Amino acid sequence: MRSKTMLILAAVALLFVVGNLVFFSVDETQYAVVTQFGEPIRAITRPGLQWKWPEPIQSVVFYDNRVMVLAPDKAEYLTSDKKNILVENYVVWRIADPVQYLKSLQERGRAETRLTDIVSSELGTALGKQELASLVTTEQRAMQLPVVLDEVTRQSGVQAEKYGLELVDVRAKLLNFPEKNRLSVFSRMKSEREAIARKYRSEGGEEAAKIRADAEREQRVIVSEAYAKAEKLRGEGDAEAIRIYAEAYGKDPEFYKFLRTLESYGKFIDDKTTVVLPSNSELLKYLNQVQNRPPGQSASQPGRSDSNATSAGLISATDDAAAATDGRR
Repeated sequence: MRSKTMLILAAVALLFVVGNLVFFSVDETQYAVVTQFGEPIRAITRPGLQWKWPEPIQSVVFYDNRVMVLAPDKAEYLTSDKKNILVENYVVWRIADPVQYLKSLQERGRAETRLTDIVSSELGTALGKQELASLVTTEQRAMQLPVVLDEVTRQSGVQAEKYGLELVDVRAKLLNFPEKNRLSVFSRMKSEREAIARKYRSEGGEEAAKIRADAEREQRVIVSEAYAKAEKLRGEGDAEAIRIYAEAYGKDPEFYKFLRTLESYGKFIDDKTTVVLPSNSELLKYLNQVQNRPPGQSASQPGRSDSNATSAGLISATDDAAAATDGRR
């Protein structure tokens, strides 16, 4: 009984050892390559339980099938207009053909070294065809860096295929100037921006001058129209005044002359005025009548004509009008 139990245990142990030597499992994140005497004979790309002949006849090598990111060191490149730029990029890659990968590279360190060389060479070639202004610009349409990186990804991917690699993407993390050239580049950029600012100021000054000229021209038009309208109104007023004067003159010419004479007195006679005129002057006509009137004679004394009586009565108000005129002055 005891020997039978020992035989069963031995058989189980043998089966376990043989199972470990023959069967193996592949994880979802892995590729497996079965080698026979060191030479790859098949690749297993699906997860699950697999088998092989025991070692040393056959063995299994596992590789990561996930996307990996490579971040090379910063490198200096030269543009087509002879400007040095410092670029830091990253490379997204994965193993596409595990058998070819095993034959050519075998491990991740070698793969990353080879990818760094390939991408660096293609990036230098692509950047050497572009001017600095097309790589560093604020205009989206003129920006050529995304186009350059797409071309680098395509060209580098073609070269990476012979190593069993798939190049997913190449992108730039940093694009800068070397320290020795940075100050001169910034100074040139500042000068260019100042030139653009001066251009904008000049265009703004020209536009402002144009606006001012238009405003002044419009002002002159408005003032001219207003002056013409004022002259028209003034002419209409003068015409109306002449009409009124003519109407008044037609009703009583003597009275009209008398009023006009009084207005003349009010304009040039004050308390400091000394007038030297001939005795027969029209201006002295009514003053002489006042002076030559006998004392105590009324302006409405019988025996005088109606027009003279009216004139004499109004002449008696001359002094009052003169006094009022002196008060205004």
